Amino acid sequence: MKFTLKALSLALVASASTVTFADEAPSLPLGLEFSGSAAMTTDYRFRGLTQTQNDPAVQVGFQLDHSTGLYAGVWGSNVNYEYIDKNGADQTVHLELDPYIGYTKTFENVAGKPTLDVGIWYYAYPGHGDNNFVEYYAGVGFESLVAEGDSVSTYVYYTDDNLGAGDDAWYLNASYSVPFGAGFGGVAAVGFNDVKNGSDHVWDWKVGATYEFQSISGFSAELAAVGTDTETKGESSAYKRGVETGAVFTLTKSF
Repeated sequence: MKFTLKALSLALVASASTVTFADEAPSLPLGLEFSGSAAMTTDYRFRGLTQTQNDPAVQVGFQLDHSTGLYAGVWGSNVNYEYIDKNGADQTVHLELDPYIGYTKTFENVAGKPTLDVGIWYYAYPGHGDNNFVEYYAGVGFESLVAEGDSVSTYVYYTDDNLGAGDDAWYLNASYSVPFGAGFGGVAAVGFNDVKNGSDHVWDWKVGATYEFQSISGFSAELAAVGTDTETKGESSAYKRGVETGAVFTLTKSF
């Protein structure tokens, strides 16, 4: 994918909304379980980079889990970026709709209850198929390692068609969250994107505070500083706002 804002990446983010959902997922047969989330965020940032020109986004995701550990789902968001297609014409993308499939396994009898997670994520942009690409991921997470109720996760992602441009790329990410009490918590994450056949070797980060509303099950808020070390010398102010550290506020309703 070719961006006018250079290499502003694609999708995945928190989810939330003021839409009212049932507090509990519906019961399904055959060992299946349904879940989802909806989100409103002031800026859709993916790996530290804006996907909406610093404008708000509405994001919705649905997932089916099986008792074996298999899962599949779809996630969507509005986006706003421009690129030049193969015919040299200017194009603007407004929608991202990503199906995915994976497998997860928690080792309950091991200290920290490590959880293995592997899967395939397909980034899709309806009407702009040249930008579509597949990414493979694997990660492991732990619970209550440093403090009671905290979580640590590390992931590695790989694609041989980065942003639809045919380049190999690796992305590494580590995150940590911890509850403070009374519904409040903290979150921090750092990532590194390495495009093998390009010039994109970018660090990104997030540090923020979270709040779980006690009166509404699954409803939470997050205020975080999100940014990257992308070179901005000589770039426009709009470009700089999309890659430099900025505040992002997100409301999430999970069900």
